[in-house]
Amino acid sequence: MVAQAGRDLDVHENVVRKWVKEFGSDPVQAFPGHRQMKPEQQEIERLRREVAKLKAERDILKNCPALWRAARGRNSLVLSFWLGG
Repeated sequence: MVAQAGRDLDVHENVVRKWVKEFGSDPVQAFPGHRQMKPEQQEIERLRREVAKLKAERDILKNCPALWRAARGRNSLVLSFWLGG
């Protein structure tokens, strides 16, 4: 039966056996995809989004000449507050 399923799916029968084993041990997470990610993958995606957001914020601050002019003037306290310092 497993061998026939492998032929029908055009995969080796050991792959089908692995799928059956994974499904038996954790049916919910056995076949991630279709918006079903393992918790580790969800955390990686969350961190990637956070990194992208932080990079965008950094780039905004790097490319804002008004902030740097303020830092050289009397308003450096404001800049420090904006930058979290």
